Amino acid sequence: MKLRALPIIITVVASIAVLFGGFFTYRQLTLYKPLMNMVTAYPGVNSAQISINQKEVDLKLDLKSNADLGSIMEQFNKQSVPIVGTRKVKLEIEDHSDQQLNNIWENAMFPVSQAMANRQYTDIPKTMQRIAGNYSGISAKAQMDDRNVYVSISNGKASKFLILPLSAGATGGNA
Repeated sequence: MKLRALPIIITVVASIAVLFGGFFTYRQLTLYKPLMNMVTAYPGVNSAQISINQKEVDLKLDLKSNADLGSIMEQFNKQSVPIVGTRKVKLEIEDHSDQQLNNIWENAMFPVSQAMANRQYTDIPKTMQRIAGNYSGISAKAQMDDRNVYVSISNGKASKFLILPLSAGATGGNA
């Protein structure tokens, strides 16, 4: 029996195309699209980028200045469990801050770091409100879940969102 090269090559190429095409379609329909639809439906989200691998979900959000980051993350953590499963979620927020907001955060960073180090988390919202009260037109908010403290500072035009992990680590991280 003589094997012909062209039919074998065509069969291999078609099999690979069906296999990887099916895998790509499965990932699009069961992971990317539901997550993207879920995240972009949250109030305050301008746009989102999602990258998924076996161990991690990278979520990059572009938020409006009045977005409620704590509520967005609370909804995401509840609704994404069936899709994300045991993957770790890595969140990054697009920075739309200005010099005034950066200065406010610089003034708040030490008291917030101290409150986190001493596990006195109720001091964080008070600190943010006190420091924001020194400036006109500034709103500041701090919320917490079981993983992070979410700090939002806004002046109506610009906004600064920070995610401070509750686990040991630096608290100056800008997200």
